[in-house]
Amino acid sequence: MVTNTRIKLKSEDRQAELVQAALGLAAQRSPAEITTGDLALVIGITQGGVFKHFESKEAIWLAVLDWAHQSLMERLEQAGQVRQDNALQALRAVFLAHIDFVVQFPGVPRLVFQELQHAKPTPLKGRVQQLMADYRTLVTQLLAQAREERLLAKDVDIPSSVVLFMGAVQGLVMQSLVTGNLHGLARQGKAVFKLYEAGLLPNPKT
Repeated sequence: MVTNTRIKLKSEDRQAELVQAALGLAAQRSPAEITTGDLALVIGITQGGVFKHFESKEAIWLAVLDWAHQSLMERLEQAGQVRQDNALQALRAVFLAHIDFVVQFPGVPRLVFQELQHAKPTPLKGRVQQLMADYRTLVTQLLAQAREERLLAKDVDIPSSVVLFMGAVQGLVMQSLVTGNLHGLARQGKAVFKLYEAGLLPNPKT
């Protein structure tokens, strides 16, 4: 039995603490294997105490996805806006910012990939789909801006380029999770984006 000797926190603070505990555990193993008892042990409360702040384990993971959605999109939008000379540089910054986020919070893609495997709609899968929709919108906007700046080849298809962008990030992340090696992800990300960008640029001979 866990003895709670910690300072009593407000419910919002305890919820935030549980979200971070869930992220930390998900970085180490499958989210499906994590129990409310595990979370209680990490932050030093009883298992019953967990349910004072969340009505179910699903509610905890929904809160995790809400946090990930807000945190990731804020980071990507900021990366695309700060000190970028053109839309392609902004796109590169977004790509690398996403990689950095994954290195910092590897539990997020573990949860995302797990939920997308469900054949039927679930509240968690719905949250993931909304995150991906917002992500797709951001990348689409940057590619459209690049076209306005005449940085893209005339035959570049923007919807297909969005799919390729997202697929490149997801492929890098998936490989890193399979191998358990996140250390080389930033270096690989730079190389992969260079290849991606080369497919967007106009041919200098034309």
